[in-house]
Amino acid sequence: MKLPIYMDYHATTPLDPRVLEAMLPYFTEKFGNAASRSHAFGWTAEEAVERSREEIARLIGANDERSGQPDGKSIVFTSGATESDNLAIKGVAEFYKEKGNHIVTTKVEHKAVLDTCKRLEKDGYEVTYLDVDRYGMVDPDAVAKAIGPKTLLVSVMLANNEVGTVQPIAEIGKITRAKGVLFHSDAVQGIGKVPFDVNAMHVDLASITAHKMYGPKGVGALFVRRSKPRVRLTAQMDGGGHERGLRSGTLNVPGIVGFAKAAEIMRLEGKAEAERLVRQRETLKKKLTARLPEVHLNGHPEQRLPGNLNLSFAYVEGEAMMMAIKDVAVSSGSACTSASLEPSYVLRAMGVGEEAAHSSIRFGLGRFTTDEEIDFVARLVIEKVEKLREMSPLWEMAREGIDLTQVEWAAH
Repeated sequence: MKLPIYMDYHATTPLDPRVLEAMLPYFTEKFGNAASRSHAFGWTAEEAVERSREEIARLIGANDERSGQPDGKSIVFTSGATESDNLAIKGVAEFYKEKGNHIVTTKVEHKAVLDTCKRLEKDGYEVTYLDVDRYGMVDPDAVAKAIGPKTLLVSVMLANNEVGTVQPIAEIGKITRAKGVLFHSDAVQGIGKVPFDVNAMHVDLASITAHKMYGPKGVGALFVRRSKPRVRLTAQMDGGGHERGLRSGTLNVPGIVGFAKAAEIMRLEGKAEAERLVRQRETLKKKLTARLPEVHLNGHPEQRLPGNLNLSFAYVEGEAMMMAIKDVAVSSGSACTSASLEPSYVLRAMGVGEEAAHSSIRFGLGRFTTDEEIDFVARLVIEKVEKLREMSPLWEMAREGIDLTQVEWAAH
């Protein structure tokens, strides 16, 4: 076992060696521009891109209704999920602005969705930010109630990047379809790890990125439904009219080929991988909670990403904990938007108190996590939590049965 140990798979994933192997020829002998239609170099690149579209469509169930074959034309390549979220939300808002000006989303979305919605509010659009329950889950009934005559779009993520909660996408999709409102899902964290089928779940737009599924960074896609309903978007970038006019820019062919290989591996191996990750996650959780009192799970106990374990260790500051276990790459609930030491907005939206939010650690397990690493991390965390708590006067007071909420602290 080598140190440091990587347990931050929600931030990014290492490239699968099989993905790298698929990409390599497209950097050297197959280097053509997919938009060069006049010679073999361009045709080879274009063929690879079209095959990649189909592989990615296959992973998310984006099949043509008539032929039943993967609809590659519904896949628009972008630079990543942030761009896909922007293109989906702004693209719908601008194209359909004659029909309405209202968007519905949740308080626990990724910043790429929340900040895009805030930008639209400055342009006169109205946005409803729905509350979630203590598990971070949105109530489909609340979505239904929020939809009004001017609603253009509902945007709800498939799975939360911090606490791992998987949203009831199929139920929300039924509601949006019945009401004739478009439905976008930022599906980045969950694709291949939990069930996701754009046709079965009535999803009209879905944001995807390669680097969260063992593919390369800097390449993503937006699924755009082409019939029943046909979704129209206003492009956010002008140029050579690539991607059927929706996203101009020379295509990153090696990245796209790698993305498709990562999608194929996910489609074939994702289910077995998820089962292993659930076992490893539960092992880690049991080891920690058996030895440490006052450890609380954040997120839904069952409806969650297989590799996500978000725990609050009472009376231990998350930042101090990360320093103490610096041989393990994890993230803290007070630094998920790392520039600030504000507690995580996701945990706060779930009603987690400020203290508990500051004491939370997200363990992200993935494809290359070993059982040996799980054992090592469990031992290390137990040792460091016990040590940090010994240094905490609050922990001592709590153990003596003092109700800390009733203590009046003297001001300096």
